[in-house]
Amino acid sequence: MRDDWWIYLFLLPTVVGYGLYTVYPLVASWWYAFLDWPGFADVGTFIGFANFELLWADDLFWNSFRNSLVFLAIAVPLRVGLALLLAIVLNRRSTPFRGLFRTLLFLPVVTTGAIVGVVFTLILDAGGPVNLALVKSALVDSPVDFLGSSGMSLYSVIGVWVWKWLGITLIYWLAALQTIPNELYEAARIDGAGNWKEFRYVTLPLLLPFLVVITLIDMVGALNVFDLVMTLTGGGPAFSSEVVEVYIYRTAFGATVPQLGYASAAAVLFGLLTMALAIAQALGIRAARRAMA
Repeated sequence: MRDDWWIYLFLLPTVVGYGLYTVYPLVASWWYAFLDWPGFADVGTFIGFANFELLWADDLFWNSFRNSLVFLAIAVPLRVGLALLLAIVLNRRSTPFRGLFRTLLFLPVVTTGAIVGVVFTLILDAGGPVNLALVKSALVDSPVDFLGSSGMSLYSVIGVWVWKWLGITLIYWLAALQTIPNELYEAARIDGAGNWKEFRYVTLPLLLPFLVVITLIDMVGALNVFDLVMTLTGGGPAFSSEVVEVYIYRTAFGATVPQLGYASAAAVLFGLLTMALAIAQALGIRAARRAMA
């Protein structure tokens, strides 16, 4: 390190930027959570745990928390399961154009989430192509209000999120499938196993350690959906699709009177949830490595 000190000069801009825009806000939010601070004054008033007590009694916060959990419970199994099915199909050499399909499924991953949200507001509009196809095929009598209905908005966001991030989970599964030796499949076929038995007795048992890791990674990703929710529904209608991230943003910057201290308290609680998932991810990865050893 002493001989190659100059190399760290190239890392300095990243370190400074990361410190200013990630580490400092993270540490500062913990302090702001104990302040009554609208953001306009130079300093706030220390009020201890008062923000957390108000937050505990805030129905809108718990509504956003519940929406985040619903999002987590539906979107993650859907994304993991659908990606696994596609990976099994696209991992077979007999599948035609499998390279093309892999590329097409991965393209949404590299597209900006905000752009995806704006485009899908047009696609899911009452006069958009989805509703046009549903009405023309007589599946529905009138256009479905995917983003403007309180009963549909959250599930519409879930569908768009799964579509956008399906490709990266597909890559994870393809990498996992390629670790399974072909000799095991050949032995299974010799014993008369069909496609289902190959999956049941060969593929699935060997993929279980990867399932833990991939599921935990997707769970952390499912808590970071701010861009899609804001561009698709803005958390509405009537807070039906508002997740914790959007609640924090609305409280800190979207309210008539900003409440940065109160929003920081919500961010701390949300951060603790994310931290718990990160710890679970680390433990899951360690357990998976032991199982594969």
